[in-house]
Amino acid sequence: MQSSKLTQTLSFGLNIDTGSADDLQTGCLESRRIRNETNRLDRQGWDWKELKSIVVDNANHVKNTSQLIVDKALGEIKTYHDNKDDGWGRPYPYINGMYPMVMNHKEGYRLFLEDDDTVRFRISAAPRNHVKGELCGSPDHFDRVRTALENDDWRVGTAEVVYKHDEWRLHVAVTHKNHRVTSKNDADTIIGVDVNEDCIALAAMNRDGSVMDSVVIEYPEIKEQRHEFFTKRKRMQKAGQTAFESVVQTEERDYIHDCLHKVSRRVVEWVSQFSDPVIVFEDLKDMRDSIDYGTRMNRRLHSLPFAALRDMVSYKAAWNSIPSDDVD
Repeated sequence: MQSSKLTQTLSFGLNIDTGSADDLQTGCLESRRIRNETNRLDRQGWDWKELKSIVVDNANHVKNTSQLIVDKALGEIKTYHDNKDDGWGRPYPYINGMYPMVMNHKEGYRLFLEDDDTVRFRISAAPRNHVKGELCGSPDHFDRVRTALENDDWRVGTAEVVYKHDEWRLHVAVTHKNHRVTSKNDADTIIGVDVNEDCIALAAMNRDGSVMDSVVIEYPEIKEQRHEFFTKRKRMQKAGQTAFESVVQTEERDYIHDCLHKVSRRVVEWVSQFSDPVIVFEDLKDMRDSIDYGTRMNRRLHSLPFAALRDMVSYKAAWNSIPSDDVD
């Protein structure tokens, strides 16, 4: 066994009994203002350290919360710069919707484990303006957050207040500081993984190389939706509507991200049926540079999130103590 630090985001509904949803809305609108101001100053060429200082000083949030919101906005900008060669869109300079409040535990928010095993929350929607109540959610997420609150090997980290599907939710990050993952050298079952354009193929083999089982998990909707988004962007460019291009790219990225989470979950569920498995991926390093099958096919293959899917599978597998590895 080997130790690994793993973080999971838990999602809870909010049963409010002190304060109101309007307070949360006001807090998220202030978060939006902070986010938009961060983007505005970045486009003006401000140094990020000076930018952060002036935005935080003018914010109407707990100071640490304001700092985290600016960090989130700057992180989105950095992600764009790191991935713009792969077609990622620059964050839109001004958003109209609400933006998450990002808070540290015991500073911008706090969770309390009650004697009856319920978990209560206190959120600082603004300085000296607290929203309080009880969390609600799935049993699995409750078990994990209770463990994180009671166990020194766990840590309750940042949380985000978001409005999704017509309800207010709290997304809480918890970290297991010493999660045990089986050593890949002790595996009894080798799971070979082949990631393709519209499916992922899995084959389970024992140490002798005999195939025990196999499955193909298809995701044609990813290719179809990416083509639709690509067509939409091209039409917008042709019509000169480039102001909304980054919005479309963000929608595409969010859609693909959600699909990959679902696919990776199915992969790990299938792998978990075998005795002491290890997941083995083909080494994808420099793969994009080696692809050259013509303009149209290159665009399709270069845009596929091979590495993202691999990372999600490895992450979810690790939570189940399943190791993963790469081979040339």
